[in-house]
Amino acid sequence: MASKFEEAQARLFKNVFVCKKCKSKKRSTTQKVLQGKILCKKCGGKAFRVPRKAK
Repeated sequence: MASKFEEAQARLFKNVFVCKKCKSKKRSTTQKVLQGKILCKKCGGKAFRVPRKAK
């Protein structure tokens, strides 16, 4: 079984958030997302979630 690289995991999931309306990805810090300073580039929404990891 191949182990997953920590560098790849960080690149895919660190500081990445997904818009709840249009499902586009945006890279930003957690603090800015929680404060509502980040807008979606497609729909202009402020609701984001963390990406789900595939099994």
